Amino acid sequence: MPVHLPEHYTQQVSSDWFWETNEQAEFTYLSPGSERLLGRPATALIGRRREAIARADETETDWQAYRQAMTRRQEFRDFLYPYAHPNGSVRWFKISGEPRFAMDGAFLGFRGVGSDVSEQMRIHERLDEALDELRQSNERLSEQNRRFDAALANMSQGLCMFDAASRLVVFNDRYREMFGLSAEALTVGMTQGEICEVLVALGTYPPDVTVDGLCEGTRLALAGPPGVAGQRELADGRVIAVSYRGMSGGGWVSTFEDITERRRNEARIAHMARHDALTNLPNRTALREHGIEMLGEGRCDDAPGLAMLCIDLDRFKAVNDTHGHATGDALLRSVAERLRASVREGDLVSRLGGDEFAVLHRAADEAGALALAQRLARVLSVPYHLNGIQLEIGASVGVAMATRASESVEELLQHADLALYHVKSAGRGAACVFQAAMNEAAKARHALERELREALAQGAFELHYQPLVDLGGGRITGMEALLRWRHPERGLVSPGTFIPLAEETGLIVPLGRWVLEQACRDAATWPAHVSLAVNVSAAQLRHRGFAEGVLAALEAAGIGPGRLELEMTETVLLEDTETNLETLHGLRRAGIRISMDDFGTGYSSLGYLRRFPFDKIKIDRSFVRDLDRAAEAGMIMRTLLGLGANLGIATLVEGIETRAQLEAVRAAGCRQVQGYLFSPPRPLTETYAMLSEPPTALAAA
Repeated sequence: MPVHLPEHYTQQVSSDWFWETNEQAEFTYLSPGSERLLGRPATALIGRRREAIARADETETDWQAYRQAMTRRQEFRDFLYPYAHPNGSVRWFKISGEPRFAMDGAFLGFRGVGSDVSEQMRIHERLDEALDELRQSNERLSEQNRRFDAALANMSQGLCMFDAASRLVVFNDRYREMFGLSAEALTVGMTQGEICEVLVALGTYPPDVTVDGLCEGTRLALAGPPGVAGQRELADGRVIAVSYRGMSGGGWVSTFEDITERRRNEARIAHMARHDALTNLPNRTALREHGIEMLGEGRCDDAPGLAMLCIDLDRFKAVNDTHGHATGDALLRSVAERLRASVREGDLVSRLGGDEFAVLHRAADEAGALALAQRLARVLSVPYHLNGIQLEIGASVGVAMATRASESVEELLQHADLALYHVKSAGRGAACVFQAAMNEAAKARHALERELREALAQGAFELHYQPLVDLGGGRITGMEALLRWRHPERGLVSPGTFIPLAEETGLIVPLGRWVLEQACRDAATWPAHVSLAVNVSAAQLRHRGFAEGVLAALEAAGIGPGRLELEMTETVLLEDTETNLETLHGLRRAGIRISMDDFGTGYSSLGYLRRFPFDKIKIDRSFVRDLDRAAEAGMIMRTLLGLGANLGIATLVEGIETRAQLEAVRAAGCRQVQGYLFSPPRPLTETYAMLSEPPTALAAA
């Protein structure tokens, strides 16, 4: 996607290309113009760090300022570094950038601009060489002067060289032409102050620029980092980039480059990035940026409220179809003009795309915002006369008011769009204000519920199995059944997406019954020593006849109750505790083992261990993630494992993904584990191969 830089930034920094990095300082974007200078396609550099493409002999000190800015997430300007060009040459690039943050404040990386200053660097090198040769001997003076004059004559930049006393030593014709100086007005030996007096007297600079200010600017630039370019705006509107380079023995060299056209192009690009090309209205990006500012201002106690209006043109498609896209475009421009003329100063009119517009409006309350929405609908419905054609359209408007809370521009726009959808569903040509009942989550929930019912009826669910590995015996002793939904459009859908809704709607009961029955049938095909673990929800446990259904599934599959392990989280016991405990005791008396899943994540896990004799506790994966990084994580793991051992309860650690984690839990006393290190959940047909090979082979894979 294109890099969007703030307008103030592009006005102050000249550039040849735009770039963007992520939080690891790796390139994520390089503008197309960069390829000509980099000698590589932009795609070849995506994912690489800037240091990786620099000249190999660069030291840590050379990159100190850049890395400091990266670490502190601070804006930086004009960092200079050598670039290893694919053709074997070294080019010098100067970059500037600023950090990027998400709406929630998360650091996203940096974005900025870059310029190829190789020519300036080469010029400075030539000048240094020429000056060194001038000091060596009179015999080489003639040849040195010839080379020096040739370099000056062929420079595209203006150049002035001053000695330690600030007297002009060398200048080229390009400098005189750039500042409109006659041959008589500029002579060797003039001081910098005298030259500035001539320029100020000629009106070269704006009236507020003084001789002292120009000289002081030079002094400060020479005292700062070398090679940093400043910018001077001339009275005729041109912009000149000025670079200063001190010389050994005193004095300095100034180079001047006319970057007026570049600045215009940058401003044009920045404007295009934030404005719609057809109507010249701010686009969605500008709407978001402006909305963030207005939301911030609106949180002040005495500030008026902020309303977002989403506008959709009615019958616009008929105009395009009947009169052509040229007429449709003219109509959109007329709509934009009417909208601009109908809002107050400070409001923002934006085109979102197609025939959709938006308005950010300061309003005291919903009534004021709705009044504007209704007025805009009437204004846009007045007939249009374009190229001898009378066109009649309408407008539907959705309104959303920002709250004092942390509502984002995206949420505000979404709510206004939902209100607009409500208007269009009710017949168009009106306006309404967003209400919570319009929330799209409700529609999505109903759609998902409908699809869940259809999937259950059509048998679109399937079971995958993940092995439970015994570290002492070195073999797989069980399989956990994990439900997957084979969606016709989304593919395999994880249970985290649909299980909560299934529990809320009661679909978990028939779905859970199918899982138990199918898992028991599958387990009957495994060796007798392999147990089956099935997750059970609170809604299932509360359902009358649950225990009978479990026993019936075991009997139908022909496997003993000792091979079945029911896993549940402590939420199962939070509601109807006594009833649930009675059901669990009955299942346990029948020989079925009961496990507490996600142990340690709830506030009352230890309490439930006292109330019910669980056969196993499964330590949650959240305690595993930091084992190889934090010492306290290991202490917590040893404590949990020790608790299980002291209570005589088998303990399993889930979420093992690396060998380091495996060795850590083994050292802590763990004897049974589960995780992707051994295998991800796999279909039944793939379990037989897992059961025929030792876990070490699985882990090595």
